[in-house]
Amino acid sequence: VIGVVIGKTDVRGFPDRKNIGSERYTFSFTIRDSPTCFINVNAWGKEEYIRSLSESFRVGDCVTIENPLIQSKEQEREEKFSPVTPSCYKLLLSENHSVVKTSSCYETDTKLLSVLHLPVKDPQDYYSLGDITANGQSLDGRILNVLAAVKSVSY
Repeated sequence: VIGVVIGKTDVRGFPDRKNIGSERYTFSFTIRDSPTCFINVNAWGKEEYIRSLSESFRVGDCVTIENPLIQSKEQEREEKFSPVTPSCYKLLLSENHSVVKTSSCYETDTKLLSVLHLPVKDPQDYYSLGDITANGQSLDGRILNVLAAVKSVSY
């Protein structure tokens, strides 16, 4: 699978239920290879492997994923912490079987650069900040999609 990384989470550690006293580590990212196709990828493993893998690429990089495990996603659970994707599958990476290679999008496929900044949500499924401000009371407690642009960044 070849795609551009459009989102990425931080590395997290969890107690390993199988090996009491040790931890398993994970992080997730989302890759996209066309305007309509993108998928979530979860990596699990030992701390050294996960930290090294997470540091090997960033959002905007192109990745080639070899030997991922393809798994059906559990809709309610999966999409609580990751972007909603059009696929009913997710990819799982394991230390022993999977390989992630990074390359410049220019080297891989310049078409991938064009999908990097496309929204992952339907353009009709957003609220503007003005709508939220004007209708704040009626929207209380609801989960909303907001489309915004960063005008400037300063220190």
